[in-house]
Amino acid sequence: MTGKGSPKVPLTHAEVREICAEFVEREGLAGKRVLAIIPDQTRSGPIDIMFRILYELLLPRAEKLDFLIALGTHPPMTEEAIDIRLGLAQGERAAKFSGTRIFNHHWNDPSRLAEIGTISEEKVEEISHGLMREPVRVTINRLVFDYDVLLIIGPTFPHEVVGFSGGNKYLFPGISGPEIIDMFHWLGALITNPVIIGRKYTPVRVVVDTAAAMLPVRRLCMSLVVHGPGLAGLFCGTPEEAWSSAADLSDAVHIVYKDRPYASVLSCAPAMYDELWVGGKATYKLEPVVADGGELIIYAPHIKEISVTHGKLIERVGYHVRDYFLRQMDRFAEVPRGVLAHSTHVKGIGTYDKGQERPRINVILATGIPEETCRRINLGYRDPARIDEEKWKARETEGILHVPKAGEILYRLRDDPFGHPPATTRKHPHA
Repeated sequence: MTGKGSPKVPLTHAEVREICAEFVEREGLAGKRVLAIIPDQTRSGPIDIMFRILYELLLPRAEKLDFLIALGTHPPMTEEAIDIRLGLAQGERAAKFSGTRIFNHHWNDPSRLAEIGTISEEKVEEISHGLMREPVRVTINRLVFDYDVLLIIGPTFPHEVVGFSGGNKYLFPGISGPEIIDMFHWLGALITNPVIIGRKYTPVRVVVDTAAAMLPVRRLCMSLVVHGPGLAGLFCGTPEEAWSSAADLSDAVHIVYKDRPYASVLSCAPAMYDELWVGGKATYKLEPVVADGGELIIYAPHIKEISVTHGKLIERVGYHVRDYFLRQMDRFAEVPRGVLAHSTHVKGIGTYDKGQERPRINVILATGIPEETCRRINLGYRDPARIDEEKWKARETEGILHVPKAGEILYRLRDDPFGHPPATTRKHPHA
């Protein structure tokens, strides 16, 4: 593996380029058809810098270099949004970078997907430690078969479904079909966010890597550890080894430990989260430090809708704790489990017994979503115009926490009450 990183000293541009050049040379990418898999605008990181460096290094030598945006179930990016993501001025792509094509992934178009195998129900039961028993069909964007090498380029952060993002997760769910997306998001929901987030080897990671191993196309990865505007680390190799090093550094860079829980948390979602579907990360990363019975306010006046893709379904289902769904699965049989997983992750953990739902915390939206809608979907409401961030900043000693850019940094208690995923998954089966 090629790469380096430190929680204290950011990489320089020269170091990033040197790592990339060494990696390209070592992996023998000259003459190869390379498809780079990159994140959309909801993941931070210097993708613009990586784009320019790789274009410069690869295009004169590789037979082909194209880019596929790992959208998962997010809406397709417009041409303008793609240019912004890649740091390009209007018209610059056509003028200077015409040698490469950029594609959106389309997760719900069967004609653009290809089946590569099935994870058996016995294997699913083994991986999930009995939480699930069902076969899962594995599909992926059929574009991958037009290339010799898949090159994953993206950041690694603590993640609510898989433990740490990055690596093969850019393939599943990044460029995959709905079956495996729904299956492993629901598995993550069954384990619950506070238990799985920020844990390295989890059952969901095993699902992702098991699916990736079915691909007959060579897989490589450049795993970024983002710190502020720059990089704390860059690791290049197979997706498994690059991700492993990045997750170790992310653990040191992206987790903040607190000594006590907070009665009230103002979690400010940045502009890159343009709907609640992704803005929910402002809950996921803070839920572990909210006191029992406390409130978590997602403050994001710019968020005006729940989800472009899934909004109607979410409005029908609402936001509920996991056990609300588990006790009534027949009632929600027609709802994709990825939607149910999103619902329970945003609502947080809690109980449901004898028709009574008791969430552990109270999640409140201070967004552009109307109060009537918030009440209908079973979330609290606060008028964002009445929130003064300045008054929140100095009140941590009063049991109040203000987080100015929520969604990527995980907050966890030093005395963590939420435990770990099943112990047998702490060591990866392919390690």
